[in-house]
Amino acid sequence: MKGLPAILNVVGLTMVLFALTMLIPTVVAFVGADAAQDAFVDGFLLALGIGGAIWLATRRFRGELRQRDGFLLVSLVWAGLPALAAIPLLIFFNRAGMPLSFTDAYFEAMSGLTTTGATVLSGLDRLPPSINLWRATLVWIGGMGILVLAVAILPLLGVGGHQVFRAETPGPMKDERLTPRIASTAKALYAVYVSLSVLCLLAYRVAGLSWFEAWCHMATTMGLGGFSTWDDGFAHFDSIPVELVAIVFMLIAGINFATHFTAFRSRSLKPYGRCPEAIPYLLVTLGAGLFVSAYLYFDNIHPEFWEALRYGMFNTISVATTTGYANTDYVQWPLPLPLLLLVLAGFATSAGSTGGGIKMIRAVLLIKNARAELVTMLHPHAVHPVRIRGRVVPTRVMASVLAFVLVYILSIGVLTAVMLLSGLEPLLAFSAVLATVNNTGPGLGAIGPMGSFGMLTDFQTWVCTFAMLIGRLELFTVLVLFTPAFWRR
Repeated sequence: MKGLPAILNVVGLTMVLFALTMLIPTVVAFVGADAAQDAFVDGFLLALGIGGAIWLATRRFRGELRQRDGFLLVSLVWAGLPALAAIPLLIFFNRAGMPLSFTDAYFEAMSGLTTTGATVLSGLDRLPPSINLWRATLVWIGGMGILVLAVAILPLLGVGGHQVFRAETPGPMKDERLTPRIASTAKALYAVYVSLSVLCLLAYRVAGLSWFEAWCHMATTMGLGGFSTWDDGFAHFDSIPVELVAIVFMLIAGINFATHFTAFRSRSLKPYGRCPEAIPYLLVTLGAGLFVSAYLYFDNIHPEFWEALRYGMFNTISVATTTGYANTDYVQWPLPLPLLLLVLAGFATSAGSTGGGIKMIRAVLLIKNARAELVTMLHPHAVHPVRIRGRVVPTRVMASVLAFVLVYILSIGVLTAVMLLSGLEPLLAFSAVLATVNNTGPGLGAIGPMGSFGMLTDFQTWVCTFAMLIGRLELFTVLVLFTPAFWRR
């Protein structure tokens, strides 16, 4: 590919930028004198060396990239950064006599950066604080996307920001900008992201968590990633104030950050009402939470009303927003409930949020399109275009949405079949694929909220890793690389 050296130049510089984030857990490790000090120092130097070598070797090829180059760039970055992020984990665990394979370390890092929150580790509370902080920080970094950050603070990369931004940001309507320049748009989104993160951190601290716990859970709440510092997650805290903070900020993080920016700039709540996703997202998520709570109460699973409401709302909102926190083992509930939660994770969150799945905007467009088709059947000569915010949705956008949903369903089917052929039982295979493609985290059974993905074989782990990657990059960004047309001049 003609532009490959130029793409690798940006990949190398992005790796250098990413290596600098390892200084955060490195400082924590030295301040706390924990056992992972050397692992992070070595990891930082290796990551810096690898990224720097790639950048220096290709620096004479810097240049503006085309739109197709953006897809390859984003895919390479999201495949390469987990390898760097896994280095400290590999060094620490293997030096500590707790062998961790590259497969599992890469899975853990990919899970963090894609904000999936699935883990292969256990005994989290016995790990050095810097390791848990690194896992949480990966989720926070991945929340808005490392490349959007790069476009925001390194406009001199020489990369066509529009190409990267379109490939990186989720949702079918990628051409709308908050500001005239892409770099300014990325900065605006990050300003909102950082501001809300600070509020979340302070709220967790006020709710009773230590500064360390508050940082780790703020990072995974705002990134909707679900990593915790305890094997039993929020059940360890058993604190209603902490759970309320999580509920509020999970709901906030599931809304399009562009909508937050517009609301902050106008100092009004009206942008949320005008957003085609925010109200449907809140109605579906909160309505499902009330339904699950009522089911738990009337089925006598939690005979106390407030207890049923607490567990029903928290776990429904957590899974629907693709966070993956749990304050109880909801896998033990009647099977229809956890299945409902996994289905919600497939579409509830908004485009432009840190959540996964096909996004609410696509679900809204599909429903509007279905309604228009029904009307057309009754009135064949009438014209009933699909509209969003009073504007007609272009035919190409609707075609893109329909194609995306088809590929989404096919991807889940094919990957589930692969998992079944590898020897995994049907429920585990289906829930593992659904949980990773949607970047939700926990599945059902042994890979549920109180379990881990560590029981999977290496092959099954790589399937789930690939599912996380294509889910985070919304399928087409990665799958287009496997088409012959992409590689033609």
